This record gives sequence, C-alpha cells and structure tokens, in this order.
Amino acid sequence: MRYLPHTEADRAGMLGKIGVDSIDDLFVDIPADKRLTGLLDLPMAKGELAVERHLGRMAARNVAAGSVPFFVGAGAYRHHVPASVDHLIQRSEFLTSYTPYQPEVAQGTLQYLFEFQTQVANLTAMEVANASMYDGSTATAEAVLMAHRVTRRRKAVLSGGLHPQYRGVVETMSRMAEDALVMLPPDPTGTEAILEAIDAETSCVVVQSPSFYGQLIDLAPIAEKAHAVGALLVAVFTEVVALGAIEPPGALGADIVVGEGQGIGNPLTFGGPYVGLFATRQKYIRQMPGRLCGETVDAEGRRGFVLTLSTREQHIRRDKATSNICTNSGLCCLAFTIHMSLLGETGLRRMAALSHANAVALAESLSEVPGVSVLNDSFFNEFTIRVPGDAAAVIEGLAAKGVLGGVPVSRLDPGRPELADLIVVAAAETNTDEDREAYAAALREVIA
Repeated sequence: MRYLPHTEADRAGMLGKIGVDSIDDLFVDIPADKRLTGLLDLPMAKGELAVERHLGRMAARNVAAGSVPFFVGAGAYRHHVPASVDHLIQRSEFLTSYTPYQPEVAQGTLQYLFEFQTQVANLTAMEVANASMYDGSTATAEAVLMAHRVTRRRKAVLSGGLHPQYRGVVETMSRMAEDALVMLPPDPTGTEAILEAIDAETSCVVVQSPSFYGQLIDLAPIAEKAHAVGALLVAVFTEVVALGAIEPPGALGADIVVGEGQGIGNPLTFGGPYVGLFATRQKYIRQMPGRLCGETVDAEGRRGFVLTLSTREQHIRRDKATSNICTNSGLCCLAFTIHMSLLGETGLRRMAALSHANAVALAESLSEVPGVSVLNDSFFNEFTIRVPGDAAAVIEGLAAKGVLGGVPVSRLDPGRPELADLIVVAAAETNTDEDREAYAAALREVIA
C-alpha cells in the first residue's frame, strides 16, 4: 500500500501499545466466514471512462421503483415525496459538509432540528425526542442499551414480530456487551405469548407494531405487564406513516419509541441513507442517546436555539457518553421535517388513509388468487401472504413479469423452512388500480 506512510516498526509499535500481536487480532470479533482472505475480484486499474461505462451497465440492470407496479416494504416504503422537499434540502444553507454545532452560526440548523424533535414527539405521543439517529435498526439497539441503563438490568425480550434485521442489530450489540436476550420465534399472526416471557429480570420488552408481518399489536397489556415487574416497553415501527392512522405508542404505555422515518421525505434510494427516530419520557431524558436541541433566549430576550444535551462520544462526555452514534442523518432529518411540515396533520392522515385503503383493496384482490391466503386479521398498509411453494421463486417470477411483488420472508430471515412460503406485501398511496390488477394477474400466472 504505497500511499500509507507507516513503516513496519511504526505498526509494531502501535500494536504493542494496544496489546495485540497482529493486525488480524483487531478483527477477531468479525466471524471468520465474513472476513476477506484476499483481494476483491476487481481489475487492478481501469481508466475513468471505462469505469463509468462499466458502472453504467451495472446500474441499467436495476429496476427503479417508480417504473413498475411496486409492492415492496419490510422497512423501506415508496411514498410520494413532493419535488419541493428535494429542492429545499439542496439549498446551500442546508447542504453542508458536516453538521454545524456553534449556535451563533447555526441557528437555522438548530431550529429545524428543534422542529423535527417536536414533530417526532407529537407523532409518537411521547414527551421528548432526540435530533435523529442513523436508522430504525440502530435506534432500536440504542433503545435496548438505554433500557439497561435505566433499569440496571441486562436482559431484553424481543418479540417474534420484530424486523429480522432490527433483531440482528440488537443481537450484535448485546453480544458485544454480553447482555442476555430472549428472542421469541417468528410471529406472523400476532398470537405469540409475549406476556409469559416477561419476568423480574427483564430490562425491556421490544415490540414492533405494525409488526414485520404487518400485524397490529395491542401494546397496552404488554406495557402493563412490563411495568408491573419494573421493565420498560420499547415500541418499534418501520413505517412512520402508520402513525397517521393508528393510536400512537406513547398513548399505549410505551417508555421508549423508536423507528424508521424514511417513509416521510426520503425516497428509497436503493436502501439508504435513512433516518432513525427516537422518543422517550421526560424522566429518562438524561439516558437518551444522541443529542437534543433546545429553545432559549439570548441576552436581548430574543428566541434562540442551542444544543442542550449532547452525550455522544465525540463530545465532552467522552467515555461517559450514552451513545457512540456519530451522525444524526441531518439531511434526511431535514427532508423529513420539510415533508412533515408540508403535510401537516390533515395531510398525514389523508396519506395514511389512502395507503390503508389501497392495502385493503390489494389484500382482497390477492386473496382471490387460487392457492394464496392472507395471514393477517389486522394491518395498516402491509400484510403477509402465503403462496404455494417457494416464495422467493414466486417473487422472481413476478419480477420477470414486471411486478415487484414484495419481500419473501426467507430473504430477511433465512434458515427457517416454516417461513419459506411467506411474502410481506406493502401498499402505499402511490399504487393504482392498474398496479393491483397487474399484480393479481401476474401472481395467477406464476403460481399456476
């Protein structure tokens, strides 16, 4: 690596200082089968024009979400984002190289973060919200760590309806901290015995509603049982638009509410970047990860904004920080705030109502296809269907016919044969009657 200035002696000195024998020892926490053993299978050098052409050919193989009937969800949703959102976030006042902290030069940034926090608190019916996080999965893991700090216990119960990737992030964080996890089996029908898993050693119970499978979960009895043993309820969502139609988690007893905010203001963008939402009760504010923007007045009595709490490791708390999240997805957070401001309460409720109505129509249409059954008895805009045979093969068959029909559960939760015939299907206000007709017709042909 001719561009690296360190000599062998430099490297040996650094390794000795931190107490390891080799560079490989720095990566022992990464499973061996996930580590590269050599160079990637890439040409060593190509000209710029050749690289552009090659990447262009690769990009042309993608199918853009808006070009075909699209019913993919499972944590990433295609909603209409007004052109004004993209225009505004690209203004030079906002599109900066890094988040400015100094209140004397960053009043605009601090104000929109303050407004964002207010929006999230109102959506979730919680008392405080932070100034955003990476995404819904890392927000969930941070919520579990926060619950451990609050309760001084180290065991979390994860619902079988939690998104498999969210569960995976929590599992990774917990393994590194040697915390205990009780992970309930997958729960497509929302009938798991989660109350029985909560005991006096439980720090928190993590429940997603609508669940990964789309099922609406009554959080109130779960909160009651958790509180009875001194545990916290962490309520999770992946589809923020659902909060425009269902009762918010805070009203049902949740202590921490986390989720993904991509559905408002942020396009799919082939998987990211997205924005994590995090809200909690006022009494837990000192244990909340990330940062908090507050409102104040200056020396002349004028309204102003400041970074009130910032317990992140790159700030003054250092080793006492409550989080090592090193970004707040600021531009995605701004897009969320602008879109939410344009929608208002009336617009969000209408958007949610249209999404739900389209999902109901889609579920009715697909349930009439021979061999297909809808598992849900309740849902918002996402539900699970059972198909004959291998769901992943069915999805590939639909894609060949120009329909992106959802996510096979086996793709996100592999190694479970009992889930191999399940597809999570999502609808939104962007779907049309023609889209639904095309899906049902293609599905009939694929499974015939």
